[in-house]
Amino acid sequence: MKLTEKASLTNALLISICTPQFKGDEAKDSLAELARLVTTLGFKVVGTQSQKQSSTQRVNVLGAGKLAEIAHLTGNQGSVDDADTEDFFDETDFEDIPSENLPFACADVVVFDCDLSPSQLRNVENQLGVQVYDRTGIIIEIFSRHARTRTARLQVEMARLNYVAPRLRESTVGDNERQMGKGAGETNLELDRRKVRDQLAELKRELASVQDEMKGRRTQRSELFCVALVGYTNAGKSSMMRAITGSEVLVEDKLFATLDTTVRALYPITQPRILVSDTVGFIKKLPHDLVASFHSTLAEAHDASLLLYVVDASDSSFRSQLDVVHEVLEEVGVEGAQKLLVLNKSDQLSTDQQQALMEEFPDAMMTSTRNPLDIAKLHKYIVGVSEHGMIEDEIIVPYTAKGIIGEIRSSMSVTKEEYEYSHIKLTVRSNAIDLARLKKLMLNS
Repeated sequence: MKLTEKASLTNALLISICTPQFKGDEAKDSLAELARLVTTLGFKVVGTQSQKQSSTQRVNVLGAGKLAEIAHLTGNQGSVDDADTEDFFDETDFEDIPSENLPFACADVVVFDCDLSPSQLRNVENQLGVQVYDRTGIIIEIFSRHARTRTARLQVEMARLNYVAPRLRESTVGDNERQMGKGAGETNLELDRRKVRDQLAELKRELASVQDEMKGRRTQRSELFCVALVGYTNAGKSSMMRAITGSEVLVEDKLFATLDTTVRALYPITQPRILVSDTVGFIKKLPHDLVASFHSTLAEAHDASLLLYVVDASDSSFRSQLDVVHEVLEEVGVEGAQKLLVLNKSDQLSTDQQQALMEEFPDAMMTSTRNPLDIAKLHKYIVGVSEHGMIEDEIIVPYTAKGIIGEIRSSMSVTKEEYEYSHIKLTVRSNAIDLARLKKLMLNS
């Protein structure tokens, strides 16, 4: 199931199901986030509706009264109309939450801020007569549109097929209709499902090949100090990446504007070089299939020496967003690296707000990517952490040794140079691995 490219003309009605485990500010914040998600797809949010239910697992995810109310807002195109309200309303089953008055037939699609089972989705669509989407379907569509690299496209397509497979429907007139020459005894639905399984198997093989290539590139970079930017989507990671590396990376005020891991050198350039990677952003209720499929993308964070947890400090919900980041990174096995909390977008905070946050998070760094002094401070911090594990040594390089000086300057920090009659004596700072490799190279030269 894919959304059409006419999304820019689509009016969306958002539905929140409040349960004993999901209510209050958490439900409100999640619904506001869903509004940003559908806006990212080009939808226009015309209104929201909420209802209290004991669970989202019921066969009828909405009570009949609320369903009739929503049917009115979608033009009474399905099997439910206004006349049904009195017949089915039952206050013992649910508590209705009043919402704003919306005009008749104002919505083209309905989007639920929860996951719907295939049968729930089918039932609601039949009753309303319009397209219905759940939160996972919306997120997967955004990922699908924004994936650029081969790796991201493979990962997103696998997640999409895993989502679509149980939602396939019989396209023939009768469930028992057979297709000659397309598998004896198989219906169109069975053929479609087998096709999806075959596609998934092929994608897994292709992704495994790509992951081997990515692993090889990470191995080549393993001796360099690596920094990974992690955080909630739209926290400002891409702007931070652009500021500390001087690179032209995509920066948009949209959720999941970029999905592909970008690796650049810290700027101004250091010796040895320090690499910075911008990883995919996280979000609440990120579909499990997407978390699983993006393991290889998040491997950049797994291999990093320093993790910068970037949060939008101007967003009052950043604490719960930070919890989401911790949960996802723990799920994919990213732990053990040194961490720094970066309270970003400080230019949108008052002095009192900044002071309160620094008292709450004394080990964090307050920054704004628009402030060159803040970027210089962060650059100095990163360099300082990278040098903490370095050792200092003296290297004697004969003038007859070819290429050694270039190797030293490209991979080490030279703090002192002394030119003697037959050699150069260099005082360098580097990690133990690079020093050992250099001395072995000199012995063999």
